[in-house]
Amino acid sequence: MPARLSATDRLLPVWILLAMAVGIGLSVFAPAFGEFLHAASIGSVSIPIAIGLLVMMYPVLAKVRYSDARAVAGDRKLLVSSLVLNWLIGPALMFALAWILLPDLPEYRTGLIIVGLARCIAMVLIWNDLACGDREAAAFLVALNSVFQVIAFAGLGWFYLQVLPGWLGLPTTSAEFSIGAITISVLIFLGIPLLAGFLSRLIGERRRGRDWYENQFLPKVSPLALAGLLFTIVMLFALQGQQVIDQPLDVARIALPLLVYFAAMFALGFATGKLVKLSYERTTTLAFTAAGNNFELAIAVAIGTFGATSGEALAGIVGPLIEVPALVALVYVALWLRPRFTAPTGALATPRRVAERTNA
Repeated sequence: MPARLSATDRLLPVWILLAMAVGIGLSVFAPAFGEFLHAASIGSVSIPIAIGLLVMMYPVLAKVRYSDARAVAGDRKLLVSSLVLNWLIGPALMFALAWILLPDLPEYRTGLIIVGLARCIAMVLIWNDLACGDREAAAFLVALNSVFQVIAFAGLGWFYLQVLPGWLGLPTTSAEFSIGAITISVLIFLGIPLLAGFLSRLIGERRRGRDWYENQFLPKVSPLALAGLLFTIVMLFALQGQQVIDQPLDVARIALPLLVYFAAMFALGFATGKLVKLSYERTTTLAFTAAGNNFELAIAVAIGTFGATSGEALAGIVGPLIEVPALVALVYVALWLRPRFTAPTGALATPRRVAERTNA
């Protein structure tokens, strides 16, 4: 597999580390740039980060064969597994890790619990694609997560911050979550690129045919995904790099439960996929959608509820700073595990289909 990846993809960890370094450099040596980024927001949505995420997600969603994605709805094993991992196990695991590892830091603990409630709907598409997961399944699962996010986020926040701690005799936290802010986050970070990707394929195939769309159009827009990813990372570190430098011990305390969480959820996703006999492609998609989190929403909720300088906001900010390198590492773990699965079968996993994913 590594031999088939392009030089750019093989060096992805290097590009990400360089992007982190550039972002931190900007935050330290050009503080005015960070102030500009803070000002360039509409409500709780950072315009530069939103642009980076939209550019990053568009090529991935443009590659999805939406006519094939309908078949994912019939895969009950995948859907039930995803819902259980994302909305039952994930929040409960983060709650447990936050209380076990941060019992003396209530603000960071609350911030981590909020991160655990925000299920991934954005960057997971990049990690899934790099690990040769099922694009159609990923698009369907992040859309499903977005619906549950709007419906269940506020209720789960109330349960994990007030009800469950009260049952266990632990201190409770009062917080109110804006359903409007959650809905806006979902519409911006998933709705816009999803609609753009769908329309691109629909119009492109109708006018020029699938062969032109997949062999000429997609190769031209595919590099935008990496550009958007690196731009987003630079913006994140430029915005928050100074806080990371000023509070290294606090960042390390927050990072520990996050690392355990990412590894545990990814392992549970792979184990579940293997147990219910999913293909490698769908098991990979299940694992990454379970391990990732919607850091855009978590940060927006933490800042909107507790303030931009709060410990809850810092915990949300550290989330993506740890998630990006952690999930890049898990891409390589997934590719290492790939030979342990039987050869994929079925219309959505023909040898030609697998080759397309690898080359993409």
